[in-house]
Parts: sequence; C-alpha cells; structure tokens
Amino acid sequence: MMDVGRHPKIELLAYSEIEDISGYVGNFKIRVRKKARYVDESECTACSDCVSVCPVVKPDEFQAGLSTRRAIYIPFPQAVPSAYIINIHECLGDNPIACGKCLEACDKKCIDFDMQDEMVEFEVGAVIVATGMEAYDPTEMDEYGYTRYENVITSLEFERLISAGGPTEGHLIRPTDRRTPQRIGFVQCVGSRCQDGRGNPYCSNICCMNTVKDSLLLKDHYPDTDITVFYMDMRTFGKGFEDLYMRSKAAGVKYIRGLPGEVTEDSETRNLRVWVENTTAGRLEEHELDMVVLSIGVVPRRDSDAVKQLLTLSRTSDGFFMESHPKLKPVDAPTKGVFLAGCAESPKDIKDSVTQASAAASRAAILLSSPTIKVEAITAVVDEALCTSCGLCAPVCPYGAMTWQKKEPARVISAACAGCGTCAAECQYGAITMRHFSDQAIYAMIDAMLDVDGAKPPIVAFACNWCSYMGADTAGTSRIEYPPNARLIRTMCSGRVSPDFVWYAFRKGAPVVLVSGCHYADCHYISANRQAVRRVDALWDGLEKRGVRPERLQLDWISAAEGQKWAKVMRELDELWAGVTAEEMQQTREALKEAKTPIRGALDRVRKPTAATMRCLRCGNEWPVTFDPAVDEERMCPKCRSNSVRVLVG
Repeated sequence: MMDVGRHPKIELLAYSEIEDISGYVGNFKIRVRKKARYVDESECTACSDCVSVCPVVKPDEFQAGLSTRRAIYIPFPQAVPSAYIINIHECLGDNPIACGKCLEACDKKCIDFDMQDEMVEFEVGAVIVATGMEAYDPTEMDEYGYTRYENVITSLEFERLISAGGPTEGHLIRPTDRRTPQRIGFVQCVGSRCQDGRGNPYCSNICCMNTVKDSLLLKDHYPDTDITVFYMDMRTFGKGFEDLYMRSKAAGVKYIRGLPGEVTEDSETRNLRVWVENTTAGRLEEHELDMVVLSIGVVPRRDSDAVKQLLTLSRTSDGFFMESHPKLKPVDAPTKGVFLAGCAESPKDIKDSVTQASAAASRAAILLSSPTIKVEAITAVVDEALCTSCGLCAPVCPYGAMTWQKKEPARVISAACAGCGTCAAECQYGAITMRHFSDQAIYAMIDAMLDVDGAKPPIVAFACNWCSYMGADTAGTSRIEYPPNARLIRTMCSGRVSPDFVWYAFRKGAPVVLVSGCHYADCHYISANRQAVRRVDALWDGLEKRGVRPERLQLDWISAAEGQKWAKVMRELDELWAGVTAEEMQQTREALKEAKTPIRGALDRVRKPTAATMRCLRCGNEWPVTFDPAVDEERMCPKCRSNSVRVLVG
C-alpha cells in the first residue's frame, strides 16, 4: 500500500466509498464519497499526542478486538496516508463539543470538526473489482464453545496474538491467565465444507496451509509446545505446500483425522477437553488442551450486494462474483470493461490473488490501449420505425445497454450489449432484431425440424449456448446414450426464447417443447434466465387456459458439465413425447389458432381492414397485402412459400 501511495500514476483515495457507477466500457462515470477524516492528512505527523488525551476507549477492529483504540486512531500500522482519523460517531468532541481535548493537544492544529464529506467524480475506461472477503463468524457452531470459553479463539485472533505488531507484541499468551499455552489444538474446516445448514458448503482454500504455517511458527518460537491438528482432509495443493506439511509433521505436530464433536472447559484449571473420533485409528479419543484455535473459513463481503448492483455483476451460488468464463476469461466479469481480482471472485491465497490481479491489470491495459473497442456481431438492433416507445425492453436488459425515454425510440449501446437477446424476446412489436440468432433463423429452424412428411414431429429444444447446449455436447462426447427424438435450436441465452417461438412451435405441430439454460443462480448473462422463468410461467398459464397440457412445455437448468443430466432429461421428455398423440397435436393447433403469434402480434396493432406490407422472415421478400385482422391468421411468402412472415403496418 505504501508503494501505491508513492506511485506517480496512481491516485489513492483512502477512507472513501463509491456512491454510484454509470456508463459502459470505455465510458464509466464514477462518483466517490471521500469521507471526512476530521484531521488534515497533509498536516498530521502522526505524533499521537491527541491519542494520549482521548478519553474514549473502543475495541480495536484491526486487532480482532483483543486490544483497544481511541476515538482518534490510525486504522492499521501501514495505513496510507499515515494520518489519524476521528470516528465522529464515537467522539465526544462533536456537536455539541463536550470534550475537545485532542484539539488542545494538537500543536499542528490538524483537527477540524467542521470538515465535511467531499464528492469526487471520475471518468474511467475500465473497473477492477478487488473487494476481498471476510472471515467466517463461528458463533453458530456452539459445540466448539467459542462464545463460552475465553481460551477458544479463531485463527484470525491467533494471527494477531503471534504477530510482532499485535496486542502482545508477538508473545503468545492464553487469554484467561496470560500464560504461554503448552498444549494447543487446531480445529480445521470451521465454517467450510459444511452440509448441515450451518457455515458454507465450499472449501475456503487457505485454511489448511494457514494452520501448517502457524504450527511451524509455534515450533520455531516454542519448540516444547504440544500441537494437535484435527482435520477432515488436509489440502496442500500448491508449489512447496506439501513440503511444508511434511516439515510440520517432522517437527512433531500431530495430525488426527477427525473433527471434534464437543469442547468443554474445566472450571478450575480453565483447560479444555476435546472429544474426537479418530477415523484413522477407529477409536474415540479425549484430549486435554490449554488453547483451541478454530481455523475459520472465508465468506463474501457483506457489502457485495451494493457492488453487484453498481456494476450489474452476477454471483455464483457461494456468493462470490462470477467470472465471464472460468477458462477463457477467468478475470473478466460478464459486464464488459469490468474485471475481477483476488478473493472477490473466489477464496484464494496471496500468490493466486497477486496472479489474478496482474491478469486483471493486463486485461484492463489491453482494453485501454486500444483506440477502438471490438464487439461480437451478436448485438441487438432497434428498428425505430417499428418501435412504439413502450419501454419494456430497457428493464429486462441485464447490462443496461438498452436506453429509452418517453416518446423516443429505444436505442442500443452496442459496446455494452452482450447479445443475450432478452430485449428482442420482450419486444411485442418485432422492433428489436439480433444480428445473429435472429427471429428469421429461429423460425426457419422450427419449420425445418417440424416438416417431417407424415412422421411424428420431434421434440423442439431451445438450448442456451453456454450451458445446456454444451451439456448436450458433453453427453455426446462422453458417449452417453439417450433417445434421439429431440432437435436443438441454439440460442445465446434462455432469455432469448420469445413466447412467440413456443406458440409457433406448437402451432406447427411440436409435440413437446423444451426451454433449457444455465442454472438459475449461474446465468452467463447475470440475470437474463430469470426472464425465461417469467415467460415460461405465463406460457404455462396460457396453455392451460386453452386446454393444452402445460407439461408439454418443459423448463430445465443444465450446466455444461452435466451430460448425465441432459441424457436424463431427454429420457424423461421421450416418455412424454411418446404419450402425445396425433389427435392431441391437432387439437393443440386448433386451440392455439386464436393465440397470439408473431403474425398475430403485428395484426393486433391494426384496428380495421387496411393495407400494409408483409416481410418474409426467411428470405426477406416484401409484398403488399390487404387484410382484416379479425379474419387473417397466416400469410405465405409467394417467393419461398414460408409461413414465417411479419406484418409491416402502414
């Protein structure tokens, strides 16, 4: 941090928080609240005269509450700038002034209680999210006695006790009697790899090696210390980590495979008794210890929700931010121009955090050094002549790439658009088209797969490009057998599937329709698959009202690695497909004859018989027509004989 503070090309805003982020890649606008320190940082020499007279005593957060600080303090020893801060909510010298002792003690007159927060605005081209993580609070795991016994501490508190800059200046003591403990036990996986509803199901990555490191430090400083580590699995992945683990064992540290079931305390000696099942030896053991250290895991920051909203990020099921692609774009966020580094993305150690930070900085540098930004040719395009300025497309865009104002046609920010197609599926007037995966192409595929000349039509499956389509590919490359009665239509996202596609498929005779995409919490396009859920719910209601079995429309979440699940879903759909008769499919066609379709949606805009133009979605041919919307249902292209046509009103 000191190097950052000295760097001529880095502006460091300490004690500040971001209020708002707007814009898109290359054009982000950021508003930052620079909080009032109530101390002039340019004049403060950190002499600590003010601290000695401050009467307010509070627990020191940096020392994990093991020591105290004053209302005027330096957050941590290496803080930049090296100047004091007054916590105005704890200080007695605010309005009205009831103390003011620090004012009198400061010879430089650095303290100013009239200082106000300052708003600073920036324009930047890229954003790197490196918000870190927080330590797990083991209070809910009461079997370890963390809230009841003083000699049960967390690994974070232990780190402060053995640190030279800690409250005991590096001398390890037992909290109850201030004596050096002779028998210490480490309990691993506290808050990690939990399956009982408490803690977190994931591995926190750093806990095992942190305990190995601490055991070696203890053996170096206190060779006679008896150290026992209770573990589920020791995970020592990384260069040199296995060597450290073996060195710890060679130094005399005992590793027992099994987690304690209960910790109790002797009321006289304040020693701790631990009962644990040694799964290696196959017996129940009792250990008497002077101190127990809970090796706690890590959790996402509590304020990650605010960051997620500001940058329209997505999170994985464990709460950490999700990268654009785990292999191809491991530091890119789904939002263009935003990159991830460190434990904001997942739990990791210092080496991996530095590596990812370097990669994020490199990605940002590549972006900023280019005079132009290249985007994939899958973005949305708005036909202003057809846009009615209804504004329905803007709220569903997960990237904020669709802008809209009253009485103005919607516009697409191509640099921010990721091509998910959710806006095109939401538009009821055909005003939004996709450069690839267009309506024309999708209708043509539906026509082709359902034109079977008397045979029973196959299952129509809309598959997300990133997950379910790859899941089908995984099933194929793994040689997993499943019925071949489905035909896939690849879309960039399940949110691209318009209700009109489903209506059209059923009207063309589809026995079963599947909409499939990423798992609900892992959408590649942040939250676009939530729009698919909303639309499918409405389609189920519509089918049921028209006497069509809703189960003929299926919605499933399948990831790229779930080839087995894809095969299972295909087998279930095959059973459903076998139960749909030709009579039922014909009845469906009749029932949906009056339903809103791509053509019907355009015809509904015409209130009386009128002249208009038809455009074929397959070949692009246009021809004039005169029709009555109460009578005309479908038109056929005179050039290619396709029924996939759109009405251009007026």
